Amino acid sequence: MKKYVRTCVQVLLAAATAVSCARDLGNYTYTELNGPSVSGIEESYEVLTMEQLEISPEISGGLGEDAYEYEWMVIDNNNDNEQTVLAATRDLDYQVILSPGSYSMYYTLTEKDTGISWQTGSVLTVNSSMSAGWMVLCSQDGAARLDFISDVTGETYSDILSDDREAGMPDYQGPRRIQWLSTKTDESSPYYLLTDDGATRLGKDSFEWSEEYSLVYESGAGIDMAPYSIVCSGIGKMAVSGTDAYYCEILGVSGLYGSAVNRDFEAAPMIGANVLATSIYAAVYLLYDITNGKFMAYCPLLDDIGGYEPMQEMDEMGAIAEEQTAGKDNASGVVETVQFDYPSGYGYVYMENTLYDPGNASMGVTYTILSDGEKRYVYGIQCGDMLVYGDCTYVLGKALYADISDCQDIVSEDNLYAFSSLHPYLYYAHGDSVYRVDLDASPAVSSLQFTLPGETVTCLKFNLYQNSGNSQESYDLVVGSIASDGTGSLRIYEGYDSDGDFAGASPEQTYTGFSRIVDATYKESVY
Repeated sequence: MKKYVRTCVQVLLAAATAVSCARDLGNYTYTELNGPSVSGIEESYEVLTMEQLEISPEISGGLGEDAYEYEWMVIDNNNDNEQTVLAATRDLDYQVILSPGSYSMYYTLTEKDTGISWQTGSVLTVNSSMSAGWMVLCSQDGAARLDFISDVTGETYSDILSDDREAGMPDYQGPRRIQWLSTKTDESSPYYLLTDDGATRLGKDSFEWSEEYSLVYESGAGIDMAPYSIVCSGIGKMAVSGTDAYYCEILGVSGLYGSAVNRDFEAAPMIGANVLATSIYAAVYLLYDITNGKFMAYCPLLDDIGGYEPMQEMDEMGAIAEEQTAGKDNASGVVETVQFDYPSGYGYVYMENTLYDPGNASMGVTYTILSDGEKRYVYGIQCGDMLVYGDCTYVLGKALYADISDCQDIVSEDNLYAFSSLHPYLYYAHGDSVYRVDLDASPAVSSLQFTLPGETVTCLKFNLYQNSGNSQESYDLVVGSIASDGTGSLRIYEGYDSDGDFAGASPEQTYTGFSRIVDATYKESVY
């Protein structure tokens, strides 16, 4: 590294000679500095928190090492360019206590006598052992236990909430779900632990907890909600606690859940929404009225758009959709890939949102399993955008109807269900066996995929990845099970290359050593 210094010697004359100075008659001397040359610092470093970062630069030339002051400094690229000095030594020997993220790191030599500095830059990426991996929610004697399978270290960390409980976090009973909301929440604490006892957010770095993370602080009515799931779409999110459905609008700032939106009926625990589109303005949500046994549609902005009640029966919402989209280019209120009448008086079994989009309308299908005595039916409904200004072409869609009554053991109340985003496939687990149903086939029949002898399936799902680079893995089947000795296992079955056919397949990944697995969600890197 070289730096040049210009020394200007100017003689201040009387006011009469000021014009001469203006003609730049000064005496300038240019001197090449004998600056130091620094090497041995790499362009980038990647470390884990609490690891030791050691760098020993090679310094040649200059005035000798004692002639300089040294500084190692980082600028946080994720936190308002905050600066942190790591050391004031020639070599760096630093235990990393920085928060995970990306940093610009600078090594500076400053000449003591002149204050002239030489600087070398590099990129420092700090990861946590918990930056990426599987969050495995277990029930241990009824209490919530969260384990973590680190893709950074390859290790499994058990009961990672133990420090949080010592810090005052309640000992939540009845674990339901561990959920990642990458948007519509505080970016520093995007993970939600949902239990029978209530819900709380967890921090993004190491699942840290504080009192204000409790979901009661997100309720404008001060209700300590216990959701089964939180669904995001458009500028808001919805959740059902007990049999009450709540909506929270977020537009640029954190919002709060208001009063229950279902005044005249009790709602099923899950809510349908478009989880595929990224640009929605007036989202339509799907609820199931378990009081009267029918689907209901809810559009929070419907009053502002046309003066209608936000909660409507499906056919009425369809008529409003046709009215609102009339005359708009390439837009329609309702699209029917298949035709069916919305049922009345049926019992609720299960509901799930997927990325499956048969009409390429940026409307992921919401599947619902309903019961009528010993009969079981699947309805595929697409929810869109009442304004159809964004990604969605339609407001509502009828995508699929199937009678699955003849499938083996389909009426069991102990079954677990999962719908694929790759094809119109239903998977369900009964005891130690997992079955698949092709919902496009007529009649719809089940085919055995695999069995886990001596085990019981306790978790069955498709994890919907949020980072585009991981999207293909959204087709992988996630299976949690428990053996007779109480040991839980997590298996991941590859879905994209197999085209959703897991018949006799061996898991791509197997992890053991858990208690009873309730849910498993992949934590994708947010740095």
